[in-house]
Amino acid sequence: MAKKEEFLTYKGYPLVRNGKTIYYGNSYDKFIIMMQIASTKQSGDTEIADKILIQLLNTDPDISPRQRIVKKSDKKGLYAAMDIATVWLQRANAGK
Repeated sequence: MAKKEEFLTYKGYPLVRNGKTIYYGNSYDKFIIMMQIASTKQSGDTEIADKILIQLLNTDPDISPRQRIVKKSDKKGLYAAMDIATVWLQRANAGK
């Protein structure tokens, strides 16, 4: 029997990272967040995301890629990016 894959979650939404791109939200919802790490900085031996580009995306496959971008912003640090991303996601998906 196949093992069900578990995703890391933040405030009830799954987080999936692919390289420097982080997807936040359920793919079956009307909206998801895509965050791209634009720059990083060193903190001791650890590389930390510094500038994050955030986009609220409509998941409707019938609209053009340009129309899928509902909102966009950039934030300094992953915490600030996750904070605004959570608010956008909750508000956008509340009006399903």
